[in-house]
Amino acid sequence: MKSESRKQEIINAASVLFKEKGYSAVTMRDLAKTMGIKAASLYNHIQSKQEILSTIIIELAEEFIAGMDKIVVSDHTTVQKLENIIDLHIDVTLRNADGLASLNSDWMHLEEENLQYFEKMRLEYEDNFREIVRKGVANGEIKSYNIEIMVFSTLSTLRTLYLWYPKQQNIDANILKKDMISVLLKGVV
Repeated sequence: MKSESRKQEIINAASVLFKEKGYSAVTMRDLAKTMGIKAASLYNHIQSKQEILSTIIIELAEEFIAGMDKIVVSDHTTVQKLENIIDLHIDVTLRNADGLASLNSDWMHLEEENLQYFEKMRLEYEDNFREIVRKGVANGEIKSYNIEIMVFSTLSTLRTLYLWYPKQQNIDANILKKDMISVLLKGVV
């Protein structure tokens, strides 16, 4: 059990370093120095920097897929499903903004098998999002704008929330959710 918690500490510290410097610029020595241990000690808990990156990205991607799967099969309206997607992104951002930096910026450094798995999950997620929007337009639940623009605009905002929100000192998470839903789904006019 202790080994697992130490491994998680390593992953958490690496997430912060990857966010600050980027995956390529971080060495195992940097990580060890940050944690106040010898680099060789890291290998008692992990095999490589690649293992850390894969763990961060794949676990987050799987969390998004699991959340999206629940949303897709729900009997909610399109608007409720879109609200749930926004909630999902905000909840993940609040829990793991550092890990989202790797998910969004360092995914291309994954080794082939994990890279293919991640790309498959990302495509599935986007396709599900697109289908929710498409059905909403077809059913007259949401306005008939270009679907690709709606998907791009919404996902771009949600995917970069991890960069912006940690710098906000005075925005409560509940206000963030309420206002993000209103702005993204209803616009500002």
